[in-house]
Amino acid sequence: MSTTVSQIDEVKTTPWAGGRSPFAVEYGKMMMWFFLLSDAFTFSSLLISYGALRFSSNAWPAPDLVFQSVPLTGIEHGAPLVFVGLMTFILIMSSVTMVLAVEAGHRNAKKEVIWWMIGTIIGGLMFLGCQALEWTHLHHEGFWWGAIPDLKTLEELFHGSPSTTYAHQFANLFFTITGFHGFHVFSGVVINIIITINVLKGTYEKRGSYLMVEKVGLYWHFVDLVWVFVFTFFYLV
Repeated sequence: MSTTVSQIDEVKTTPWAGGRSPFAVEYGKMMMWFFLLSDAFTFSSLLISYGALRFSSNAWPAPDLVFQSVPLTGIEHGAPLVFVGLMTFILIMSSVTMVLAVEAGHRNAKKEVIWWMIGTIIGGLMFLGCQALEWTHLHHEGFWWGAIPDLKTLEELFHGSPSTTYAHQFANLFFTITGFHGFHVFSGVVINIIITINVLKGTYEKRGSYLMVEKVGLYWHFVDLVWVFVFTFFYLV
């Protein structure tokens, strides 16, 4: 018996045994980090392109004028960034509920995981609904891919120095980047629904680990972090 054990130990310590993981991280979690890193490069390239155009121009739509309305309230002027502030708050709170879901998973508290995941899903859906309202309102104002507002609106947005070229570029980049982010939020909501169904079925309880909830949590926090940069570039600068 001792001979067999010593032989196994010898095999494990050979140069071809593979050794141990240098980061002591589960394979699936490490792959999620790699995916998020590659996705970060994509968002970075889009935001850098926007920034290069934005700061190379002296005539760019003023954010406090473009986003001064609150859809569904009748407020068309004088409320800059109120609606997008609400959107940001909703997304941040959904990140909080995701943190609580992961923490509950570490304690194997199935019911708590379910409720916090449902809260995260609701937050994601509310954010997407707000984004749809914002897009609809901007489309009504004349902003869309390949389209620009009328001259009167342009004069208001550019403080009296309208530029159809920059308005066009702003609209194309805004809808492309926020749409790309919205797609990530939608994908996250779908994945969260699938994970919640698995939690309800007891899949992770049988495995003895809620690690999958933590992996999805990494993706959701990444989506929230990206929104901070999108919010800064488009709504504040």
